[in-house]
Amino acid sequence: MFLPVPPNISAKIKSAAAELTYGWGVIPCTATIGATTFTTSLFPKDGAYLLPVKVAVQRSENIHYETAVTATIEL
Repeated sequence: MFLPVPPNISAKIKSAAAELTYGWGVIPCTATIGATTFTTSLFPKDGAYLLPVKVAVQRSENIHYETAVTATIEL
């Protein structure tokens, strides 16, 4: 599952992307959803970013495709 990062947050990330990316515009990060913190990478898509959510996180936080999700991202 991929969560879209809002445009205003994506714009801030994009301004720092050159310093943070390890290639192809992919940016490593730590994300927290509910009580679960995990490492992943943000993927660029159509001028914004997508946050991949691991299956283990989806299960532990009971996330489904129609679930509203709030995530905290640290770069």
